[in-house]
Amino acid sequence: MIIKRDPDIIKGYLEDTSNLRGGFADAVMLPENIMELSDLVRESNNKKTPMTVSGGGTATTGSRVPFGGIIISLEKLDSIREVSVEKMSCLAQSAALVDEIRTECDKKGLFYPSHPTERSATVGGTVSTNASGARSFKYGPTRKFVNSLAMVMPTGEVLSLRRGERFLSKGDAVIELPGGRRVVIPIPDYAMPATKNAAGYYAKDGMDLIDLFIGQEGTLSIITDVELGLVRRPEKIFSSFVFFADERNAWGFAAEARDISKVSAPGSGIPGISALSIEYFDVNALRLLSLKNPNVPPSAKAAIFFEQEVALKTESSIVDMWLKLITKHGASLEDTWVAMTEEDVEVFNSFRHSIPEAVNETVRRNGFQKLSTDIAVPDDKVREILEHYSKTLKECGMDHVVFGHIGENHVHTNILPRSAEENEKAKKIVIDFVNKAVSLGGTVSAEHGIGKIKKRYLEIMYGSEGVRAMARIKKAFDPNCLLGLDNVISK
Repeated sequence: MIIKRDPDIIKGYLEDTSNLRGGFADAVMLPENIMELSDLVRESNNKKTPMTVSGGGTATTGSRVPFGGIIISLEKLDSIREVSVEKMSCLAQSAALVDEIRTECDKKGLFYPSHPTERSATVGGTVSTNASGARSFKYGPTRKFVNSLAMVMPTGEVLSLRRGERFLSKGDAVIELPGGRRVVIPIPDYAMPATKNAAGYYAKDGMDLIDLFIGQEGTLSIITDVELGLVRRPEKIFSSFVFFADERNAWGFAAEARDISKVSAPGSGIPGISALSIEYFDVNALRLLSLKNPNVPPSAKAAIFFEQEVALKTESSIVDMWLKLITKHGASLEDTWVAMTEEDVEVFNSFRHSIPEAVNETVRRNGFQKLSTDIAVPDDKVREILEHYSKTLKECGMDHVVFGHIGENHVHTNILPRSAEENEKAKKIVIDFVNKAVSLGGTVSAEHGIGKIKKRYLEIMYGSEGVRAMARIKKAFDPNCLLGLDNVISK
């Protein structure tokens, strides 16, 4: 066990990309194997010492920022144990980087579709938040690829779960942990939204037990090992940036591409539009992108970035279908960029991924937290919420950037205040957006979770009784309420 008590070293663990301030801790503990971690958690529970799990520091919700107790860093648990073609799976420790997993899979002709924006995200962190990214449009979030988990529970037991082995029904939700402790799990009655969702605990009658621990944000267990399902590496991926002179044309293009892709028949052998990802950038995002690439058309008011997997024999016909759709929605083919080689696809992805970094640079210069949303709504409500965003943000007079996964009706609004007055105004706007999303049947967090800074939104979505139901689950596994203190549920 490595223990760090130097305040200057601890300081490096007191931040994530949320810019939440004021965190403090007594020490950083770095267990080097699962038994060291188990002993540490058991001792901390007996002493009633709060524990905050630290992963890659890429969270946007303040979840790894502690306010007392100890930090448990999993950075020593970073091995990729196996990538198996036969099993179509990857077994990795929690601190393994998702990018490194992708690299190892690629060597064996396999593909892990999870594609978070942050290249330094760890697999444990992505499971803990049920993270997703651009390619979840086709493949879904992390949850769909988790075959098994090994975890240390808040009282120190080591629990392993495999998908399909244990299901929970209301009235029969009792499990026995190694060592004999029985846990009664009170499954909540709230209904999760029918959208991409990473807000609060997964709850459904007849659910697989493993799903409770995916998206729990380090409050119910500490994930140590993950087995991920994989798919065959696509023969080729092509991608494109399409620039529009009117944002509403971009919205219409994205909606039609989404709808066509959803009805495409995988494996039919009939080539057609079937997007891997569909991403949106408003005019302010394009201004930031133009700092990286001066070829961004200066007249563009919005852009869509999309990707599609193709076979070489059908590539040309599929590209033609996309070009016709682009023309139909008023974009100029002369101002459309198409990446046809693997190298160009990587350049486009790096270009797309530079937006959050540029936003965070602005935040650091301004000296105030960005006020952002992680909202998704049903297909038939996306136009309404986009109109609401556009009108409100133009009227507010503050710097803002809108980008994200429009194919899943999930774009991030980012308000960048430059004064205390603007900061308070921005908070009210975000609450307005949250209320609007909930009224449309959407979620307050589609991919980043709740952490410490979005707990108010969770209550707007599920009500006070829904949050109390989550607290009862938390108490069942963590009787002293020490793990992930003040994440998701207020202490």
